[in-house]
Amino acid sequence: MKYGVNMLVWTTRLGEEHEPLFGRIRGWGFDGVELFISADQPSRVSQVRAVLDRAGLERTTCAVLPREAHLVSPQPEVRARGVEYLKKCVSKTSELGGRLLCGPLYASLGLMSGDRRTDEEWKRAAEGLAGVARHAEQLGVTLCLEPLNRFETYFLNTLEDAARLVREIGARNVRVHFDTFHSNIEEKNPAAALRSIAKELGHVHISENDRGIPGTGHCDWRGVFQTLKDIGYDGWLTIESFAQPERELAAAAAIWRDLAPSSDELAQRGLAFIKQLAAEVGMTDAKKTAVRKQ
Repeated sequence: MKYGVNMLVWTTRLGEEHEPLFGRIRGWGFDGVELFISADQPSRVSQVRAVLDRAGLERTTCAVLPREAHLVSPQPEVRARGVEYLKKCVSKTSELGGRLLCGPLYASLGLMSGDRRTDEEWKRAAEGLAGVARHAEQLGVTLCLEPLNRFETYFLNTLEDAARLVREIGARNVRVHFDTFHSNIEEKNPAAALRSIAKELGHVHISENDRGIPGTGHCDWRGVFQTLKDIGYDGWLTIESFAQPERELAAAAAIWRDLAPSSDELAQRGLAFIKQLAAEVGMTDAKKTAVRKQ
C-alpha cells in the first residue's frame, strides 16, 4: 500500500521552487505525489524529477484532455490530436520517473453533447486508447481510466462502464481509476461497485463527498476500505481533495468556497485519517493477493 497526494491540493503549476513543499509532504508520511501534467506542465521536467528524487517521493501523474484534442469527437482530426496529446502525457510521465497516468483520458472535462453516449463514441474512445496503450506499454506506463460524475462528463460515469471499456480495449496496462467523490454521486453502493470491478482496478483517489478533508463528510469510508482489503488492493491511495483551489481549478471543479483551512492541513489530516482507517480494517497486514489480471 502506498499513500499519495495530488499536487492539485496546492497548485496546477510545478517547478523547483516547490522543493520545500515536497520535503514537507515526505515528512508528513506520504510515499509519493501525483503531478498534474499537460502540454506545458511541468515545464522543466528533468528539474522537477530531480527535486522529487531528492525528497524521496515516488510519483504518479494525472491529465485531462483539452476541447480541441479528445477521443470521442466526430472529427477525425480532433481525435488524432487527442491521441497525440495523451502519448505526450505518457512520455512526460515516463520522463518524470512515473509509471501510472490517470484521469478522464477519453473526453475533455465538462464536455457535454446534450445526449447519452453513443456506440460510435464508445468505439472511438476504445480505438484511441488502444493506440495510446501500445505507446504506454513501451515506456512501462499504466493508464487508469476515471469515470466522472454526470456534471463533469456524459461519457463515463460508473465503475461498471469503466471496467467494460477497459475490457474492450484489452490491454494489460489499462485499468480502472476509482474516485470516492465521483462514486458517491453515481454509484448506489460505492463499496459494492468497487468490489465488482476488483480485477480491473488500478488506482484509487481519496476525496470527501464535498471534496474537502477526507473523513469529515458522509462517504462510506469503512465500506470502501474494507472492500479494498478484501480484494487485496495494494496500490496507491492518493488524496485528491481541495482546500482553497486556484481560480482556474476552482472553476473547473465548481468549488465556490473554502473547503479546508489550508492545503497543508487538508493533506495532513487526510493522511492521518486514511492511515488510521487502513490499520483498523487490517489493510496494512493484508496479504498482497494477486486478484487483478496480470
